Amino acid sequence: MKRILLTGGTGQVGWELQRTLAPLGDVVVLDRRKLDLADPDAIRAAIRAARPEFIVNAAGYTAVDQAETEIEKAMRVNGLAPGVMGEEALRLGAHLVHYSTDYVFDGSKDGPYTEDDAAAPLNAYGRSKLAGEQAIRASGCRHLIFRVSWIYGLHGKNFLRTMLRLAQEREELRVVADQFGAPTWSRLIAEATALALARPRPPEGLYHLACAGHTSWHGFSEAILALSRNLRSREPALTAIPTHDYPLPAQRPRNSRLACDRLAEDVSIRLPDWNDALRLCLDS
Repeated sequence: MKRILLTGGTGQVGWELQRTLAPLGDVVVLDRRKLDLADPDAIRAAIRAARPEFIVNAAGYTAVDQAETEIEKAMRVNGLAPGVMGEEALRLGAHLVHYSTDYVFDGSKDGPYTEDDAAAPLNAYGRSKLAGEQAIRASGCRHLIFRVSWIYGLHGKNFLRTMLRLAQEREELRVVADQFGAPTWSRLIAEATALALARPRPPEGLYHLACAGHTSWHGFSEAILALSRNLRSREPALTAIPTHDYPLPAQRPRNSRLACDRLAEDVSIRLPDWNDALRLCLDS
């Protein structure tokens, strides 16, 4: 049985990981109340106390727009903390699993991004997540980095839950239709992680992990409303708008599509189409 240290246990992915990692061994769960990722000494102390074989870092600074004014905080949590974890993993001989983002890309590519495409973040959040990837690699530890995209689920703050709430409150929903990506259910990310760690030789390196297919935020909203009609008493109008009609502090990439062929070829893991996954999520 493996000894696993899980950070960010109350987040979208972390909450699902508590369930999927449990069959693999003894899981020590830390959330923001127990571990301040902005404190390197606290990170080192927690890892040395747990002495894990695997460190699964599902924690992070995720307030994309707020990061534009809290650049240092975002960088400490997303950029520096993973490097500290990597150093401790190397010292213990542990394997570090970390989650990055599609926001490391600028969205200018026509097709899906591969792991070999050059990163060029548009916002502070993306820069902090890219710094975290680089810090882990520089540490020299055994590591598995998953870049994920458009995460949603039935737990925590996310686009799905926001849309379900607003559909009950508003007569019209105006949603951006010129940004494209693959909505990915947090449970599938957690299940893929558990499958990878259950292998006799867990994979190492950088992999993209997202549902198949792609849509816009408007298309995602259409699917949410269509599949949840039995959950509400009203049917709001849904209007497609361009990005410039919904200005936000942080610029988003127009194209967030991730090519996941490397994961399928190396680890035999491929997630279902985003629409099928959404249906499973709502059915659950």
